[in-house]
Amino acid sequence: MAKAKEPRPKAFIEALPEPRRSEIRELDALIRKTAPKLEPFVLSGTLGYGRYRYRGSSGREGEWFRIGLASNEASISLHVMAAEAGRYLVEAYADRLPKAEIGRACVRFKKVQDVDVRVLRDLVRKGSKLPPMGELEG
Repeated sequence: MAKAKEPRPKAFIEALPEPRRSEIRELDALIRKTAPKLEPFVLSGTLGYGRYRYRGSSGREGEWFRIGLASNEASISLHVMAAEAGRYLVEAYADRLPKAEIGRACVRFKKVQDVDVRVLRDLVRKGSKLPPMGELEG
């Protein structure tokens, strides 16, 4: 059975209901402007920016995004796979994003107004320059 083709980023955004569509569009523009070298694509229902190959702790290998943006039922998720000093970069931003839920490589929030967009921009800028966790060479 052939794998279903993922939509293009613009079509992915346009298919979202309002008001989420406008928020994702705003964040997409922020990511594209802040990290212009990371090519946008859609993977597993998420807007991805910058592909890389990884090997997880289990030994499993795959392809993922350096930065990801997802519209979930209850929240927006910004994934930054960058690592610094052996830990995910997102964890270092927890105190600067008090209204967000912080995971190892993920910032979740209900609305863009709940977070400081300047902090997100800084996180994206730094995350786009650091290597992702588990990145394979070549």
